[in-house]
Amino acid sequence: MAPILQTKNLCHVYGEGTPFRHEALRHIDLSIDRGEFLGVIGHTGSGKSTLIQHLNGLLKPTSGEVLFDGEDIWKDKAFTRAVRFKVGLVFQYPEYQLFEETVYADIAFGPKNMGLDKDEVDRRVRRAAGFVGISEKSLQKSPFDLSGGNRRRAAIAGVIAMEPDVLILDEPTAGLDPLGSEQILQNIRDWQAAQGAAVVMVTHDMSDIAECADRIVVLSDGALAMDGTPREIFSRAQELTQIGLDVPQVTKVFLRLRELGLDVDPAVYTVQQAAQALLKRKGGSPC
Repeated sequence: MAPILQTKNLCHVYGEGTPFRHEALRHIDLSIDRGEFLGVIGHTGSGKSTLIQHLNGLLKPTSGEVLFDGEDIWKDKAFTRAVRFKVGLVFQYPEYQLFEETVYADIAFGPKNMGLDKDEVDRRVRRAAGFVGISEKSLQKSPFDLSGGNRRRAAIAGVIAMEPDVLILDEPTAGLDPLGSEQILQNIRDWQAAQGAAVVMVTHDMSDIAECADRIVVLSDGALAMDGTPREIFSRAQELTQIGLDVPQVTKVFLRLRELGLDVDPAVYTVQQAAQALLKRKGGSPC
């Protein structure tokens, strides 16, 4: 099956022809499969935000291609516009982009722009609100009367109400407490499972990416440095550290145990895996 999104030899240069020229992306070849949960990590300035803005046509490549379902997203203006509905992008701190009088109107904004009829817009608003945990009562409130976490949910609902084939999230848990972060991530996983969509998540939180991602790509200085499963990526902890990244705390613990002479797998990257590994050493089994 062909990937839903693909970049071929993607390059992007800011400030071409000026003293401030900066090569933000260098020859990126990346494929994203339908239904996949892809994590994107990299140090500050590595090109993560520039990359994801190419995936739905907010930025145009300096050279190379971005393909949606096998077609160049820049083949014509109509297709570029259509792709922006098919590839939904949630920016960091999306709650700051809320602007309508009610939560309902904010969530409905995207579906209305798609030209859908009133009944279909209503169905999508209520379905999206349900996925993110926004109550019927809250739909009639001003978005500015909601808590910070619920404003974040409302903003995400506004994107998933367009029912995209790919959902891209830039630091979706930034600024939230641990419980709020886990709830947002569960909302995203529930929606993905129901929709069968691909999810691309950019984050600095290694624990979040370890728990959610099927696959992780690592950017460094505008280039694709690593591409693999979470186990494959986090087993390269020393390389990640060298390019300015971290590993999940539980991986650090198991690396230290290994250094102390215990025969444990240093590629453990979730708490559940850690518990299973320790129980196996004891000869027990998970409850």
